[in-house]
Amino acid sequence: MSRSRFASVLPDLSPLRSSPDFRLLFYQGTVTFFGSFMAMIALPLQIKHLTDSPLAVGAMGAVELLPLVVFGLYGGALADAVDRRRLILLTEAGLGVLALVLLVNSALPTPLLWPLYVVAACVSALTGLQRPAMDSLMARIVPHDQLTAAAALNGLRYQFGAIAGPAVAGLVVAYAGYASAYAVTVTGFFVSVLLCLRLRPAPPARDAERPSLRGIAEGARYAWNRPVLLGTYAVDLAAMLFAFPNAIFPFLADELDAVWALGLMYAAGAVGSLLLGLTSGWASRVRRHGLLVVCGAGVWGLAIAAAGWSGNIWLVLLCLAVAGAGDMLSGLGRATIWNQTIPEELRGRLAGIEVLSYTVGPQLGQVRAGTMAGWTGTRSAFWSGGLACVASVALLAALLPKLISYDADTDEDALRQRAAKEEEPQPSGATA
Repeated sequence: MSRSRFASVLPDLSPLRSSPDFRLLFYQGTVTFFGSFMAMIALPLQIKHLTDSPLAVGAMGAVELLPLVVFGLYGGALADAVDRRRLILLTEAGLGVLALVLLVNSALPTPLLWPLYVVAACVSALTGLQRPAMDSLMARIVPHDQLTAAAALNGLRYQFGAIAGPAVAGLVVAYAGYASAYAVTVTGFFVSVLLCLRLRPAPPARDAERPSLRGIAEGARYAWNRPVLLGTYAVDLAAMLFAFPNAIFPFLADELDAVWALGLMYAAGAVGSLLLGLTSGWASRVRRHGLLVVCGAGVWGLAIAAAGWSGNIWLVLLCLAVAGAGDMLSGLGRATIWNQTIPEELRGRLAGIEVLSYTVGPQLGQVRAGTMAGWTGTRSAFWSGGLACVASVALLAALLPKLISYDADTDEDALRQRAAKEEEPQPSGATA
């Protein structure tokens, strides 16, 4: 492969060069995700250590879901009404304080159990408040034609944390204890807050309304009346509902006599996503982002089905990696469409709806996978869910043809937002 062809598949770094704010958020996210994943692994391990109860560990997911949904919707409306930089900064500082609570509790002679659940619920609430502001800020700070590249780079920083954080957390907890793992998390948030302080203000539109149920409903109506947007949410929800089998990984590992590979099974998807992100330079030249959404979700479903059919652990790991790459591909398409087509005054509320699509789907998917595994067996829960994912995605594509035909160069909403972006004055230090 020639040097130019090799360079064409590497990640497009244009957003890092053109946007100082994106650079800050990229570095901030890299640090934060690493520290957050450290805590995400240490927290359930500590609950297991204190209770030796699978039910107690599973209860953590129950206390996290409702705050994430409620505050995700409210956070979307809030992101359209306040300075997004300030909202990101305050929630990041709040998450750092919660990490400090975990550190102090773990340092007690006898750590308490109830603060772990309280912190888990509060982390979900603050994440729900922050995520819409963070997501909706991207279209403001990144040039319109670099949004796909920005989505790929954001995916890379997340996958780095998803792979490195748990791996390091396991070693730190085993050899240095929970307090050391939480100390890394606290340090990460401290650095993150310092980086967020350097962001430029991102004030709301002059006619922005106060957060309200009516405002949230307005955002929902906008999405409902846009088949392309509706399709991105529906495809993601269907893919996660039918083909998110993480809850039954331990049972598949047992059936394959490969308990040693359980950690690899959880990491395989992130590895696949990371590899696609590292070779995502071509994605910046794609204009049919709806095809990325549908094809990526289809690859995800087929790979999950193949994992259920396979009787070899290495093939299972390969299938899970392919599934992760498909999920990343679909995510690139979704993020690009959202940032290219949603008006500035609605971006926060639509990002709040997106919080629902990426949180409710996996939660329900785990329930589906566990129920099917109990009724029909572990492997059939994999392959039936994968095939149901493919069938549902194909049906949605047929019902919402505008998703498939979406073209960034001809879509009316995309052209409108491109024109609005070009009319904005360029901030100092940024180039389009």
